Amino acid sequence: MANSQRLASRRILIMATDGFEQSELETPLERLQAAGARVDIASLETGDITGWDGDDWGDDVEVDLKISDVKIADYAALVLPGGQINPDLLRVEEDAVALIRDFARADKPIAAICHAPWLLIEAGLAKGKRLTCYKSVRTDVINAGAEFVDEEVVVDGNIITSRCPDDLPAFCDAIIEAVAESRVAV
Repeated sequence: MANSQRLASRRILIMATDGFEQSELETPLERLQAAGARVDIASLETGDITGWDGDDWGDDVEVDLKISDVKIADYAALVLPGGQINPDLLRVEEDAVALIRDFARADKPIAAICHAPWLLIEAGLAKGKRLTCYKSVRTDVINAGAEFVDEEVVVDGNIITSRCPDDLPAFCDAIIEAVAESRVAV
């Protein structure tokens, strides 16, 4: 099947807030759209959220809906960009953590990169899983009961993790593969 049609009729949610790593939101967004998926951005509030790019604030991204308004049945997968600020802000928001748990209960792919495994930890999804993450999050992952694996992408059941922006090609490929193989057609 042509790459531009692999995810036709699939809807994917990216959850982020201010301080997301610019490339870790934009690259999956572009790759998933190029594969035919419809991608929505959910955040704490509507309007725009601002990325972090290198050593300073990056570009704004328009939010499609509030996290509290997401209907899990509408989406085939969840993508969690990293950056240090973004997941740290989201992991204290009950609506964000509950949404991650709902995707896990529905056995839908959840992809987390860089610092975003903090969100998996907060949602209680790390224990017993094989995960990778940014090097400064490694101890948190281990302390949460996960097996840390230093690889560009790790897939354990419905959980997909990667370490950093350098891993984005493998991370995006794994998301596309997981959604394409999923029986969920939303």
